[in-house]
Amino acid sequence: MSLFRADCSNVLGSSGSVVPLFKKQIRAGGPITLTHQEITRYFMTIPEAAQLVIQAGAMGRGGDVFVLDMGEPVRIIDLARKMVRLMGYEVKDKQNPDGDIEIRVTGLRPGEKLYEELLIGADEQPTLHPRIRAAREVHLPWPEVARLLDELEQACEDYNQEKIRELMLQAPTAFTPQDGICDLVWNELLVDEKKVVNE
Repeated sequence: MSLFRADCSNVLGSSGSVVPLFKKQIRAGGPITLTHQEITRYFMTIPEAAQLVIQAGAMGRGGDVFVLDMGEPVRIIDLARKMVRLMGYEVKDKQNPDGDIEIRVTGLRPGEKLYEELLIGADEQPTLHPRIRAAREVHLPWPEVARLLDELEQACEDYNQEKIRELMLQAPTAFTPQDGICDLVWNELLVDEKKVVNE
């Protein structure tokens, strides 16, 4: 048996997709909650995703990583507005204060990106299928993977966020955080430790 991975981003109608959430929020009378006005995501239908995954599977030789062409990114606020109209309502905003459904911006969550990146590595190769690209990823020898996993497990058991971050930065995961540690519990523990040291 050979294994491969095909990344296909957001699949419309799948569990975790924003579309069922927006439908539920619209049916409830709103508001539609959106984390940022400029946030964009790539989408694909279930049949499209299934077909491309099967095609990628036919090309896979084992250990391959494929990225599927998702087309153009979609602004989530535009998707929300279209869904409101398609369900027979009007968006309630400054231009239309008598509308039915408000779109409320709640703010980005820690680690959430405005723009989605489809390929982690910079070295992607074309395949025989025009909508499937192959990624060349770094592969660690198993002993190195095992060592990293053991250390990561210990850091998790110790609830050592700094060590977890350090290990993730060591591994060839393309993990490049833009901010400090955002875990509220961890940050509270650091504050408590500083209080004890200062007393």
